[in-house]
Amino acid sequence: MSQSTSEKTDTLPKKGEMAPDFTLPQDGGDPVTLSDLRPAPVVVFFYPRDDTPGCTIENKDFTDMAKDFSKAGAVVLGISKDTVEKHEKFRKKHDLSSILLSDADSDVCERYGVWGEKQMYGKTFEGITRATFLIDRDGKIAEVWPKVKVKGHVEAVLAAVEAL
Repeated sequence: MSQSTSEKTDTLPKKGEMAPDFTLPQDGGDPVTLSDLRPAPVVVFFYPRDDTPGCTIENKDFTDMAKDFSKAGAVVLGISKDTVEKHEKFRKKHDLSSILLSDADSDVCERYGVWGEKQMYGKTFEGITRATFLIDRDGKIAEVWPKVKVKGHVEAVLAAVEAL
């Protein structure tokens, strides 16, 4: 059954706007501050939960293309509400390469407009809507993919990175 959300895409940061800065803890390392990554382009993908089918596929797809993103000079960050410890287990289990960040209090998710009411299988709950943002070398939003469908998504993101 498909997942829908009442989250409006007009709450997402828009192309050309400065990306909301953040500092979040990462699995197995020091906290990551978005603005510290400049001038590299940054892919920030928000996903609902570690070790669920769609989230695992998306993370594996980014891992499979990690060399291509690196060759393009881009840093790839995955964000969910999962703990750093859960991210570490997820990374090891699936041999993932993306930096996984924990937004346990949903602050960054809210500032990026991806946290809100969702519906699935007739139930309403609060959660993360899968979305991806490409941030250019100046820290501005270069591209937004709201309500991501996993299949073919990573290839589209890489094409946008290479076009910067």
